[in-house]
Amino acid sequence: MNVVRLKPGPVSGTVRAPSSKSYTHRALVVAHLAHRAYRVESPLVSDDTIRTAGALSVLGSRIAAERDGWVVEPAPNGTRRSRRRIDCGESGTTLRFVTPLAALADRPVTLVGRGRLPVRPMGALLDALRELGVSSEIPGDGRTLPLRVRGPLHGGAVRVRGSESSQYLSALLLVLPTVAPDSVVRVVGSLVSEPYVEATLSVLKASRVRVTARGSRYVVRGEQKFHGRSFRVPGDASSAAYLWAAAGIAGGRVSVKGISDRWPQADLAVLDLLEGYGAVVRREKNSVTVRGDEHRPFRVDLTASPDLYPLAGVLAATARGESRLAGASHVVHKESDRRRGTIALARAMGATVGSRSGALVIRGTSRPRPFSLRGLLDHRIVMSAAVGALAASAPSTVADAGSVGKSFPTFWEVLRGLAGKEAVA
Repeated sequence: MNVVRLKPGPVSGTVRAPSSKSYTHRALVVAHLAHRAYRVESPLVSDDTIRTAGALSVLGSRIAAERDGWVVEPAPNGTRRSRRRIDCGESGTTLRFVTPLAALADRPVTLVGRGRLPVRPMGALLDALRELGVSSEIPGDGRTLPLRVRGPLHGGAVRVRGSESSQYLSALLLVLPTVAPDSVVRVVGSLVSEPYVEATLSVLKASRVRVTARGSRYVVRGEQKFHGRSFRVPGDASSAAYLWAAAGIAGGRVSVKGISDRWPQADLAVLDLLEGYGAVVRREKNSVTVRGDEHRPFRVDLTASPDLYPLAGVLAATARGESRLAGASHVVHKESDRRRGTIALARAMGATVGSRSGALVIRGTSRPRPFSLRGLLDHRIVMSAAVGALAASAPSTVADAGSVGKSFPTFWEVLRGLAGKEAVA
């Protein structure tokens, strides 16, 4: 299914959140570093997480799919791959998390990818790794891939820029506890997407790995062991955000179960955003319900939750009056230029869009136009477009439907269950 036709109308129902992509990536890295049989329970099986699992198999882990989980364990020496080439697909998380892992050994490893991945930023991470004994080679001319790295990585004092991505810091915090000597990582400048670093620290804490955060400095004791034999991946607020927003924008009521407040998730910020937009939000112990009501313009800073940028743009396009999306300048470096994509989507819905003091200013409409969009490619732009179509004045079509496999493979099935079989075809 590459093109989906969506009819406007309300949504209703109760669903269980899909597993978190972010936590699945982190759990796989922990499982690899545990150096024993380790079970990742309830993982998200998506394009991106499969890339991370495949990368770890190149680096010496054997991964077996079992009922409700993956078992990760060291591969016998005789079965380990001699050719070390890792295909990261289009997964930025895979590339950034796996690069330090690949540099643990004194052997060259080549990482490749496709789509926009070869031009997504990596310089800040490679600069930090260079301070830790890792050599790297990139093509240049604005391209990062193919990337060739060689260790061995050691600990120590290191600086990393935080303004492009929090994944650089998370990648270092995951691997540095395993090497000597102790390390101190200092973030230079502002840190974007900080809740994702909090997620990393939570996973490390669950493995009894000690990392101490002191402002912009992270103190990491070296040569630690990862404890425990399993990790259960929590439900994903990033995926649930589209379902809650569907209720807020189109009317109706949607409950999503399986979202635990134990694990930090940046995109839980969508609930405050929806309340500002006029939706009614009811939070309970293990579920959150959103009911559509008013469509009010709002102001939001998305620096900590950049993945919500396109979805916020769609909400703003349906709120009569002026909304402002501030922060998150790094969204231009995602799977697509999400600022540009958000502008195009909001305009297709009939909103006017401008810029003021670096913020995106969207003047929405109470009667959004139907649209037919192609070439979106980015999974978050596609899912945001689907949500927006539910509020349009007539049916819309959204192409590149298969891109949702990157993070939410069952998105269309779940949305059809909430909106009705005839509404999503």
